[in-house]
Amino acid sequence: MDEQHLLRKLQSPESQHLAFEELVRLYQEMLYYHIRRMVIRHDDADDVLQNTFLKAWKYLDKFRGDASLKTWLYRIATNESLTFLKKRKKELHEDVSDLQDDLRHSLKEEGTYFSGEEIQQKLQDAILQLPERQRLVFHMRYYDELKYDEIAEILEVKVGGLKASYHHAVKKIEKQLTLHAG
Repeated sequence: MDEQHLLRKLQSPESQHLAFEELVRLYQEMLYYHIRRMVIRHDDADDVLQNTFLKAWKYLDKFRGDASLKTWLYRIATNESLTFLKKRKKELHEDVSDLQDDLRHSLKEEGTYFSGEEIQQKLQDAILQLPERQRLVFHMRYYDELKYDEIAEILEVKVGGLKASYHHAVKKIEKQLTLHAG
């Protein structure tokens, strides 16, 4: 089903429930992995994914079609993930470095999600050391393979800044991996 057809079905009260089920089927795996890379833990990712779809359902009537459904859902998932991380940081009374340490610890506990290979573990550890914005941009560009204009629309920022964030993230990851290679 193409996006325009799905959108028409979502806007029709008679077909809205079935169309939303189709929307969930189409995007749940993609969004799950996007969220999981941000929050690390499987259970947390499931909770954030559920909140993402609950919010999408709640605001479905406000979707104007200015962005694609995919972009809209990514924006919701990203915001829900960032809200979750901020809440977790606040609950734990942690500063940013403590939260990053906690995420790295979670990464080791949940190692089966990542291939378990040593280099993959080092890559994920290097990514978790990035500032939040750079980590988010890196994930969306590298793993989700989103175009800069899609990321810009999701994060509501300019493309130039995204390119710079991605470039800095790559350089920091390379530096981190080079340090661990020795």
